[in-house]
Amino acid sequence: MRIATWNINGIKARLDLLVDWLKTSAPDACVLQELKSEDAKFPREAIEDAGYAVETHGQKSFNGVAILARGRIDDVVRGLPGDDGDEQARWIEGTVYGEGGGALRLCGLYLPNGNPVPGPKYDYKLAWMARLEVRARDLLAEETPAVLAGDYNAIPEARDAANPQNWVDDALYLPQTRDAWRRLTNLGLHDAVREADQGDGVYTFWDYQRGAWDRNDGIRIDHLLLTPEAADLLTGAHVESALRGREKPSDHVPVWAELAL
Repeated sequence: MRIATWNINGIKARLDLLVDWLKTSAPDACVLQELKSEDAKFPREAIEDAGYAVETHGQKSFNGVAILARGRIDDVVRGLPGDDGDEQARWIEGTVYGEGGGALRLCGLYLPNGNPVPGPKYDYKLAWMARLEVRARDLLAEETPAVLAGDYNAIPEARDAANPQNWVDDALYLPQTRDAWRRLTNLGLHDAVREADQGDGVYTFWDYQRGAWDRNDGIRIDHLLLTPEAADLLTGAHVESALRGREKPSDHVPVWAELAL
């Protein structure tokens, strides 16, 4: 079962690219981030025509997350628990199924960027990561396969950036951000890409500015974290970096994990 995550950076601007990718890469389930679309205006018909069920948690012009799946999507929850006043559309979860009927809890997230720092946006980021830790603890306690996938806006280590010195004052790489990331992984969650590839030069995002793609000046901020029960099923992971070179690409590329579910 192939589970993917992709920050699409505008569903309407990238719809043709998304549909083509769904047909060629054929993930069994996928989470999308940064839809920049309200639910009522999400172009679901084109995705359903490609063979996918769709559940969205959208917001006008900003944020927005979705789950796509070849089968049904059950027990959908919208919004990360822990703050009833949080109106930003950054979290969706639901149960998806493998061909043999095995169930997987799939959580799609778009973690706040946090810049500029210091300031309220960074405070919100850290508070959001603390709420994420609470939800992760609950999922781990269920002792069932679950994947927390999305744009984490977190660079875990120096090797996850082509030029880490350029990020030392950025919210994505500050010590507090990396500490919050380590608290997640120390709970027992497994970084799917690092389980499959310990090498340098693995990136998922290249800025539109300063020729970052041409110079391979990338960072790895899109992650799939697996509960132990999901990690036991992991057979591979991959970053589809070639899509960054397509016409009118997102600044992120799809990342997927293969599970024997």
